[in-house]
Amino acid sequence: MSPTTLPAPPEHGHVTFLGAGPGDPGLLTLRAVEALANADVLVAEHEVLDVVRTHARQGVAEVHTDADPSVPGTGTPQLTVVDGASTTAGVPLVRDAAHLVMEAARGGRRVVRAVSGDPGLDTYAAEEMLACASAGVPFEVVPGIAAAVGVPAYAGVPLRDAEGADVRFVDARSASDRCWTEVGASDGTVVVSTTLDSVAAAAGELVSAGRKPDTPMTVTVGGTTTRQRTWTATLGTIAQTLKQAKVLPSPEGGRPVIAVVGERSAAAQRDRLAWFESKPLFGWKVLVPRTKEQAASLSDQLRSYGAVPHEVPTIAVEPPRTPQQMERAVKGLVTGRYEWIAFTSVNAVKAVREKFEEYGLDARAFAGIKVAAVGEQTAKALIAFGVKPDLVPSGEQSAAGLLEDWPPYDPVFDPIDRVFLPRADIATETLVAGLIELGWEVDDVTAYRTVRASPPPAETREAIKGGGFDAVLFTSSSTVRNLVGIAGKPHNVTVIACIGPATAKTAEEHGLRVDVMAPEPSVHKLAEALADFGMRRRMAALEAGDPVTRPSERRPGARRRRSTT
Repeated sequence: MSPTTLPAPPEHGHVTFLGAGPGDPGLLTLRAVEALANADVLVAEHEVLDVVRTHARQGVAEVHTDADPSVPGTGTPQLTVVDGASTTAGVPLVRDAAHLVMEAARGGRRVVRAVSGDPGLDTYAAEEMLACASAGVPFEVVPGIAAAVGVPAYAGVPLRDAEGADVRFVDARSASDRCWTEVGASDGTVVVSTTLDSVAAAAGELVSAGRKPDTPMTVTVGGTTTRQRTWTATLGTIAQTLKQAKVLPSPEGGRPVIAVVGERSAAAQRDRLAWFESKPLFGWKVLVPRTKEQAASLSDQLRSYGAVPHEVPTIAVEPPRTPQQMERAVKGLVTGRYEWIAFTSVNAVKAVREKFEEYGLDARAFAGIKVAAVGEQTAKALIAFGVKPDLVPSGEQSAAGLLEDWPPYDPVFDPIDRVFLPRADIATETLVAGLIELGWEVDDVTAYRTVRASPPPAETREAIKGGGFDAVLFTSSSTVRNLVGIAGKPHNVTVIACIGPATAKTAEEHGLRVDVMAPEPSVHKLAEALADFGMRRRMAALEAGDPVTRPSERRPGARRRRSTT
């Protein structure tokens, strides 16, 4: 049994010092996720909260140790609440982090104190642990991945190999002259934690201590996140490299970086091992004009390619204006009126399920009825409801594909000749006509209405029109029309990807140039096609000796060659 599953004395509570890793939320350990799920209060800096809060239960209180998130480590601690169910954590307004933790733990609360990287390497975590120990507050430590280890792994720089050289870790902000002298005299790998505008000074310290100026060096900022960027140079050239890359001078010079010094950070080796930054859509901001529920699996797929999906609903789903037709159809399911029910969308499944719940019904009401579904996501929605579809198109996932596999009505084998078709108010008549041709009677019922969604926030609208997005995925003609209607036309540097010819035609009618088209009408094939486009674009830049950039980084108004896919 893990420590936090044991009941803590109510008067003391319990504190978990948790390592949130270097930035990628996927690097949280299973143990960390478990502790977060049990937490009553989270105490953390602003950037750490962004990593851990998704695993916290609803209603957990958050304690920021930074009053001003733009100036980490300063100001008066603040308390915010995720959900109205929790109104206070009993935390005083002015306390250092150790007092915040202990006060939050009073009354039996379970507190998670999240720190960046690993608690064992955090500057203040040990002091907070000692304060808990002195006050009799029980605590535990959940290790995390330290930035000095995780960032080089994401940058494609191994710290050790079969030769087994020493690895030294140096924090440039607190390193003494003796420390620099020792690492300078060593021929092992040195991992330096510093800031962007202090990298050149750290390199100078190593050279002064005996390291050769031509020793390879990599510098990584934003490590393990899609903002990661790595430069390869030598101790003697790093200052010039950052200047030529127009990284410095910069108002962001105080950003933390991890620098690796040694032969394992040589450019030739890193080119072959840089697995993260070489993802086909690395850092691309991709607009997905679908709701969070619809876009979940698509967004996960885009993240696997290194993209940053941004979901913007263009369609809102509302109940039908007159519910009587839907009510009669659902009652007909129970009384045996139908042989088949055909679902053509996730929204149709949701509409029927909500009506079932309204009447106190569940999946057992489908007993004896054959169920058809168009599309993988529709089938998954049915399975989540407890219904396994009897028929899913073997070919094209569309009404036409469903008709190809749909059996004709046979009065000998089919006791009932009627099909229930719950659909949107704007659905086409293709499926209805095809079923009638096969001998079936169809109850074509409006289960929900689709209306244009509200405009997204002004910041999103400006990004769409101003070229802030690298790509947009259009999954239907209506998403094209609605996005342009509520947010404006995407900028001409934005890559336009369409699910099929009809959607592409609508995009072109709206003045958009189509760069990518899915080989078949599937949102996942569309994402694959965009990733292929991104990889070919990346390879072309490398072969030409040009820097790899995102579409949004191109000069505004620059013309692009039409690409066929």
